[in-house]
Amino acid sequence: MGIQAVLFDLDDTLLWDDRSVKEAFQATCAAAADAVSIDPVKLEEEVRREARALYESFETFPFTKQIGINPFEGLWARFSEGEQEQFRVLEKLAPEYRTAAWTRGLKALGVNNENLGYRLGELFPQERRARPIVYEETFSVLDELKGQYKLLLLTNGSPDLQKEKISGVPDLAAYFDHIVISGTFGEGKPASSIFRHAMQLLDIAPDEGIMVGDKLTTDILGANGVGMKSVWMNRHGIARTDEIVPAYEIDSLRGIRGILEQLGR
Repeated sequence: MGIQAVLFDLDDTLLWDDRSVKEAFQATCAAAADAVSIDPVKLEEEVRREARALYESFETFPFTKQIGINPFEGLWARFSEGEQEQFRVLEKLAPEYRTAAWTRGLKALGVNNENLGYRLGELFPQERRARPIVYEETFSVLDELKGQYKLLLLTNGSPDLQKEKISGVPDLAAYFDHIVISGTFGEGKPASSIFRHAMQLLDIAPDEGIMVGDKLTTDILGANGVGMKSVWMNRHGIARTDEIVPAYEIDSLRGIRGILEQLGR
């Protein structure tokens, strides 16, 4: 048999998460510049740097790496769901992490103001939540595929945050027969276990599915590891080595149609 199911990554494949985060940073840093004399571009750079360093210093870092939760998601996630005890630790850490990342970013530019750091730490989540941006071709491609193939959304991240991203885009969830979130499953891409779980839900063999995603180290590596065909969504023309090789490469979701027609059903 040919391809029976298409598995999609969420962030920066269907949702334009990078843009949402960038615009939220810009809005928050502009608010900081209104409050004190500071360069908003430099503040974003410093907060990103401080957030990464703080995030990696926490005892939860190995877990967040395993699940696939990045530092900037930590700046607006509530971590209110998930059965693992690490999510309860993250839930307690999150407020102080937000404040510390912004306070340290300000301090790196000579502004020692924890109160402003707190206010910016609370503003950033609001700005990010106000920006559920999808790529313009997302729904037209899903419209074409729905009913012809089984569709599964396979996303790394915290359960509450990924659900919030999905629900923030009306009608997105309805396209999928199944939605698998790493924080709920307990392990993230590229682990073979989460891909096998997805295949069991879809009732397909590896050669009957195709994985579409933007990250070589998670989406493509994971699909390759279980013998599933992989499609690398490379919108920005990033050069790659031959360490992780996708079966196909596209620069727009519209490119999936030609691949599926080539593979047949």
